Amino acid sequence: MSTINEIQDEVIEEFSLLDDWMDRYQLLIDMGEEQSALPESDKTPDNLIDGCQSRVWLVCEHTPDGLLHFRAESDALIVKGIVTLLLRVVNDHTPQDILAADLYFIREIGLQEHLSPTRSNGLLAMVKQIRCYALAFASLPDA
Repeated sequence: MSTINEIQDEVIEEFSLLDDWMDRYQLLIDMGEEQSALPESDKTPDNLIDGCQSRVWLVCEHTPDGLLHFRAESDALIVKGIVTLLLRVVNDHTPQDILAADLYFIREIGLQEHLSPTRSNGLLAMVKQIRCYALAFASLPDA
């Protein structure tokens, strides 16, 4: 299994092949469209991320082998792509690995600076929620 940094490096490489930000936005949209939809039962207020202009639901499961598995959906295409990209990097790692990770790919691909202020705030809210889940599961006695 790849480390968080190896996955981030893959993402940076994929985005570096695209010079134009319209192409990068299209890549994000394509990623979001490939993501499976969440069942309606997961689209609850508890799973809704505060701080996002669009609605974003994030579900986290602690697997028996101690990894965190995330699923997410958004009602906005680019935002769905952003959360899909974020989950690609952090999915199926330990809470400790997620907490220790510097999510440098966001900076390296220029994502935050090319998003509107509200989407940028939403991205930060997604990262914060993922870290909150990781912190909660890291503090469990069997984690």
